[in-house]
Amino acid sequence: MSILIDQTKRVIVQGITGREGMARAELMKNYGTRVVGGVTPGKGGQEVIGLPVYDTVQEAWEELGPIDVSVLFIPAPLVKNAAMEAIEAGVSLLVIVPDRVPIYDVLAIAALARERGAEFVGPNTLGLLSPDKAVLGMMGGRASSARQWFIRGPVGITSRSGGITSSMAYYLAQQGIGATTLVHVGGDAVVGMPHPKVVRLFEHDPETRAVVMFGEIGTSQEEQVAELIDRGEFTKPLVAFIGGKAAKSGTRFSHAGAIVEGNRGTHAGKVGALREVGAHVVDSFSELPFRTKEVLQDQGIL
Repeated sequence: MSILIDQTKRVIVQGITGREGMARAELMKNYGTRVVGGVTPGKGGQEVIGLPVYDTVQEAWEELGPIDVSVLFIPAPLVKNAAMEAIEAGVSLLVIVPDRVPIYDVLAIAALARERGAEFVGPNTLGLLSPDKAVLGMMGGRASSARQWFIRGPVGITSRSGGITSSMAYYLAQQGIGATTLVHVGGDAVVGMPHPKVVRLFEHDPETRAVVMFGEIGTSQEEQVAELIDRGEFTKPLVAFIGGKAAKSGTRFSHAGAIVEGNRGTHAGKVGALREVGAHVVDSFSELPFRTKEVLQDQGIL
């Protein structure tokens, strides 16, 4: 199994006629994702890489049938309306790729998603990938490299960095360790599916036997994962690396959501909380694949 995405999910791309939308729709399609069409207002009736284009998500739904996922490749100021349009049409999962989406727009999207029972990944995400099944967004760069770098296996990957998401899967594969699903939760302070939501999904996925997490300073995502472990709501082995050890209060670290303010979201606080509940926290990123292999061997998974 996998979480969130597999080869059966029916996918559209909002912004498919743009340069990024077109290129990434082709990546997804070539990898095996079931991309059924795209949406760009005013461009309805066209065809892009063999896929029909519609003016609205509702029109695409009516013509193509039910749509499970929409991937958004559109300018940040237009994300709110596009996301709400997709949710209101009945799409249950959105992948919001653009960065710099206004935070109040994200909060409005989140409120509507809760009301309609929908979920979204991002914003500011490379997306997610289930090896040998499907990819949403721009994970892996090209279909050929994604097939080469990412192999199927027992580990779920959740990360606050797009590049690190791919790197973790690549270096794990070098140790013969494959993944069920790679999820880049997004680099902003407010995202639709932070670490705690992702690890909950992995907890209920029988194929996922352990989880590898890349965290960083800022927000309380990693502390919330520790709380899940403490309450017994996440029971699988967790191997983690937390970036930003050298950052001081007030220092922004790479992403909009990675900033230490006072004692909140510190590296030491996150590492301490995770270690206290039994998570395997490594001190350097290079240790991650080796420690993961040890944990899997100790559990009898490898």
